[in-house]
Amino acid sequence: MEVILKEDVPKLGHRGDVIKVAEGYGRNFLLPKKLAIEATPANKAVIDQMKASSVRRMAKEQSDAELLAKQFDGVSLTFARRSGENDTLFGSVTSADIVRELEGRGFNIDRRKIELELPLKSLGEFTVPIKLHRAVTTSIKVTVVKEAEEVTEA
Repeated sequence: MEVILKEDVPKLGHRGDVIKVAEGYGRNFLLPKKLAIEATPANKAVIDQMKASSVRRMAKEQSDAELLAKQFDGVSLTFARRSGENDTLFGSVTSADIVRELEGRGFNIDRRKIELELPLKSLGEFTVPIKLHRAVTTSIKVTVVKEAEEVTEA
């Protein structure tokens, strides 16, 4: 089945691409979720118009992402976590934690844009990439330090 993508679909294609997919995948997933439309001659004409507007929108989104990337220069986050022996954390620092900290500093970033393969489970300094746009990726420095332990007197 041939479909025209209305949105970017990871590992499949970008908005406006005409692609061949399995019949079931198209009918049961792409079409109901409005991620694609069937590739008919009339729809192809509509897509040509969508591509023209998409090019303009993509240029604006990319320039906005580049401006946002400049704001991330020099941003570093520090997390204090409890840790055991060998400097391993009892918990972890996840992309949700990073988003919460960034929101506290005035940045509004979607959690899925933070490309943290695995949660941070040890003390140290890490460079975490943030994909703001298809062509714009920036990174921030995340430091995980040992939480100060309370001293209890017996």
